[in-house]
Amino acid sequence: MAVRYDVIGIGNAIVDVLAHSDDAFLAAHGLAKGAMTLIDADTAKALYDAMAPAIECSGGSAANTIAGLASLGARSAFIGKVRDDQLGAIFRHDIRALGVAFETLLATGGAATARCLIFVTADAQRTMQTYLGACVELGPGDIDEELIGAAKVTYLEGYLWDPSSAKEAFVKAATVARQAGRMVALSLSDPFCVDRHRNDFRNLVNDHIDIIFANEEEIKSLYQVDTFDAAMQGVRGHCRIAALTRGDKGSVVISGAEVHVVDAAPVSRVVDTTGAGDAYAAGFLFGVTHDFDLAQSARIGGIVAAEAIGHFGARAEVSLDELVRRELAGS
Repeated sequence: MAVRYDVIGIGNAIVDVLAHSDDAFLAAHGLAKGAMTLIDADTAKALYDAMAPAIECSGGSAANTIAGLASLGARSAFIGKVRDDQLGAIFRHDIRALGVAFETLLATGGAATARCLIFVTADAQRTMQTYLGACVELGPGDIDEELIGAAKVTYLEGYLWDPSSAKEAFVKAATVARQAGRMVALSLSDPFCVDRHRNDFRNLVNDHIDIIFANEEEIKSLYQVDTFDAAMQGVRGHCRIAALTRGDKGSVVISGAEVHVVDAAPVSRVVDTTGAGDAYAAGFLFGVTHDFDLAQSARIGGIVAAEAIGHFGARAEVSLDELVRRELAGS
């Protein structure tokens, strides 16, 4: 089957609602700072009513990565479930406007389109309260086998592992991709997500995943170790490539006997860390699908992540294609 896409992402189709906040607000509402917490519809409404003036845009971890890839010039597609409501229309319009193929059928009943209420404090930490809504209805029937087979990489979002039907969708997509000779990538998404699904994630990595993305806390949680070095040894040999981010320490990429330690790209001021890992994954996957070596791919990931944390919100404010070309030319 001919390649039509560099990367297809499968994940939660969420509308992000971002607002500035402070520690007092988080404490008053019992929010775990810096974490992602799943909430119900009533809690989502109460928090939305209480939060400061906000920005609304299409979001979700894998969708942010796919948006970043589109800005880099990659051919990309996305599979995720939204409802035929106002927020669903926002999501659908936003992601298509970026040049991303998005053809998942709208849900005509059931829960509303998902939303993530993101409270950004002055220290650039983001506290996320997520109502999954229609996302939980994604299932194997939404996986377009022809679409999966036509993508170099199928990218899976760990956050979507909670609903049982989504697990089936993940395994179906990974199986189809492997049968077509394509690669499968997984983002662990969040340490709390890893805590909930550790054994499942380990099995998924061993059986279906070629590239794993994780930050330092996530990979330590996956292998239940106390140090990053021990986590590196834990993941070695369980997938082809492990791309591990360490904040301002940069990233480490492991592939067999190869180990690449890549410095973080400079950033003048950290404004909002929302989507930094998603942005890194976009840059890294762009490199891998465009014949850059692993160290160069990690550097591109770092450049894209630095752009993401320099402003409010997860989506790029400049052309990432132009930014990366300029940065690489200047090295």
